[in-house]
Amino acid sequence: MSEERNWKRIRERLALHLPVRVQGRDTPTFEWTEITRLANVTPFGAGFTLKHPTERGRLLYMTIPMPRQLRVFDYVEDQYRIWAIVRYMKTAIVDDQTIFHVGVAFIGKRAPASYETEPWKRYDINANVFQALTKAEDILMPFTSADQRVYTRHNIAVDMRIELIDPDGKVTESEHTVTEDISSKGATLFTTLQIPQGRFIRLRSEQYGVTAHAAIRSRSTGANGVPRIHVEFIDREWPL
Repeated sequence: MSEERNWKRIRERLALHLPVRVQGRDTPTFEWTEITRLANVTPFGAGFTLKHPTERGRLLYMTIPMPRQLRVFDYVEDQYRIWAIVRYMKTAIVDDQTIFHVGVAFIGKRAPASYETEPWKRYDINANVFQALTKAEDILMPFTSADQRVYTRHNIAVDMRIELIDPDGKVTESEHTVTEDISSKGATLFTTLQIPQGRFIRLRSEQYGVTAHAAIRSRSTGANGVPRIHVEFIDREWPL
């Protein structure tokens, strides 16, 4: 068999439904852990579902009882511990619960140094080939999302219920509010909730009959002294 065919085979997705522990950190002080199962895997990445929101570009830490022939390091360890970057995320409703279908690319044994202070920072892949001992900083580059200013912002008050979800999927805080402005990709909302940059929230609008998940990109306080959060929708566009 040719080297090209061997390379193609090793990159094919294998339907191995292995248990996996996924750990994420939305802020320096908020971490979560979820046990799930792989849907498929290669030496370079995997697919699985989560109950906790995530988004393209975020980093996750995974612990998998990976077959040794699929590993690129730690061949003698019982568990394969590896960092991954989210490359794909799509939501689905299963039994009235939101499930996040996630696809990740493995990046190596260590996260970039910035993860400790800015775990919400998003990245893209800068290297064409994954190499086990390559530093994460050499594989990754800053994520460039679409500029919100290219989308028309509407200065209208859309009713919203902000819901903060814990790692078990339970609502820990909520507040009914309105938007200061909104586009198909994001919004600015008035809120008294002290939710920091990096956290994920669920937004519900009875006015539009829409539920969406969003990531908090920043916080600010207007001239009137009212605090605001600036969010980007992660699983759908808002139907304006």
